Amino acid sequence: MTLLQLAINGVALGAAYALIALGFVFIVNATGAVNFAHGDLVMAGGYVAVGLGAMAPLPMLVLLPLVAAIMFALGVAMSLVAYFPLINRPPSTVFISTLLIGIVLQNVFLVLFGPQAHAAPPLIQSGILHIGPIEISIQALGTLAVAGALIALQYLVFTHTQIGRRLRATAQDRQMAQAIGIRVHAVVAATFGFGTALAGIAGVLLANQFFVYPTGGIPLSVYAYIAVVIGGWGSIAGAVIGAMMISLFQVVVSAYVSYAVATGLLYVALLLVFFFRPQGIFGELVRRRV
Repeated sequence: MTLLQLAINGVALGAAYALIALGFVFIVNATGAVNFAHGDLVMAGGYVAVGLGAMAPLPMLVLLPLVAAIMFALGVAMSLVAYFPLINRPPSTVFISTLLIGIVLQNVFLVLFGPQAHAAPPLIQSGILHIGPIEISIQALGTLAVAGALIALQYLVFTHTQIGRRLRATAQDRQMAQAIGIRVHAVVAATFGFGTALAGIAGVLLANQFFVYPTGGIPLSVYAYIAVVIGGWGSIAGAVIGAMMISLFQVVVSAYVSYAVATGLLYVALLLVFFFRPQGIFGELVRRRV
């Protein structure tokens, strides 16, 4: 496999990871606490895709809006259960509540789908596209296109719309946002919804090639955390860069050394970021994080 082919596959995987990291950043910015059920929400999106694929044998690209809507509703429900009742408690309380939500989701997956891995239908179709000497899966290209479009759309919404301004205002100073008339609770609930929808779509993109299983969200939560640490807490661009860095280690570096060595090198890179730039590549103002 050529370096270019490896790089394309790595970027496609990184684009899916970037959606996970962006959803993670949204919720962190809105609440100030880390959602450690986020990886399980990615698995939830994959399982929704598996279920819908069994009921309606259509390409997942057609069913993607329905998956996003279901996951948005799940995110809002999660905010009502795991966040708002604890809004005046220390952030560590929300951290624990999200861990518990993740455990509940894992057991729901186990009961409904069993312990075995499942694959969702492809976005468009299975197969390999030949571009000269390069062979690229159609699923990888579809993943890159969908994730790239969503990242661009998210950037436009976040930076050029009234909704985005309200989201940023709430993330930066919730009390001031409430004082100027922003419905902060509605914005936070919507943020949970949007973040979970991004996680669910990432689950759909990953579920065809990498499968879903009950505990599959645990490493994805870790990857999301690593991505935002590398990129800088609260930075959207940083989350994308961090996600790409993880995927390139997993795909490109592991092609030349073992996967275990590539993973070890990734964590060495993370330690170097901690040592030389603890605020992350893009940095942020000093804030308290859980």
